[in-house]
Amino acid sequence: MIAPTLQEELRRALGAGIRFDAAADRLTSLRVGGPVDAVATPADRDELAALLGLCHRRGVPCRAIGRGFNTLIRDEGLDGVLIQLSQFRALALEGETLFAEAGVSHASLTRFCRDHGLAGLEFGAGIPGSLGGWVAMNAGIGEREVKDALRSVEWFGPAGDGPHEQRREELDFVYRALRGLPDGSVISAARLQVEISTKEAVSASVDALLARRQATQPLDVPSCGSVFKNPAGGFAGQLIEAAGLKGETEGGAMISPLHANFIVNSGHATAEDVLRLIERAREEVERQTGVSLETEVHILGRSR
Repeated sequence: MIAPTLQEELRRALGAGIRFDAAADRLTSLRVGGPVDAVATPADRDELAALLGLCHRRGVPCRAIGRGFNTLIRDEGLDGVLIQLSQFRALALEGETLFAEAGVSHASLTRFCRDHGLAGLEFGAGIPGSLGGWVAMNAGIGEREVKDALRSVEWFGPAGDGPHEQRREELDFVYRALRGLPDGSVISAARLQVEISTKEAVSASVDALLARRQATQPLDVPSCGSVFKNPAGGFAGQLIEAAGLKGETEGGAMISPLHANFIVNSGHATAEDVLRLIERAREEVERQTGVSLETEVHILGRSR
């Protein structure tokens, strides 16, 4: 719980941009989880810096959550402050560089590139979430990831210092992660390399990728996206399917019959239901193949 004195300080710093005791099932794409101490929606960089500085001085944990994809919050809830940068939505073309703030959604980014005939970011079509999460997770597909299009990242340090900006060459990207920024840092914007093309060419590429996703992924039900990282030389979904787990359920959670690396909320699932399925999949795949799957989804919150 956040002390009443700190609640007052947060209200003074953020006004209507702070909520307390917020339900996680409204914050994450899986629609599960217990109460979060506080959710902050800073209006601009000054408010973000003030929030981070205040939490740092008072020893309160905080982290950015974006649109809540690749995130599972336990039923017991979460201590500290979750930061949503939904007000950070600036999107502008600077020559052949696209400046995008962290709260820009995948749909807005794709639409902007379509409308302006900008190529180079089609791989992101249909990848859910927002730009900040994309960069932090090095989102992508087999052929291309965010790091391949990135020019620079703007970020704030955990004590509210910033904004800092670092070029791609100074950053350490690995599969589904950006390393090297101080723990607790928050990505506020990025610059991405694009190429001038045509609306028709970009639309054709985007439509092909969206069609492939719609045919192979359960996009019409709540999920957190891919649950496990692909192991070296293989695919997590194929291993889970080969283990005979497609369609398996725990409570209201189900391993998708369409794509075995997706766990979906088929109705009234709890975080515990999802966690049980994650462990079943991990244990069965390791038992049958010796491969130890690593979760891509971030599991947050209090443990029992």
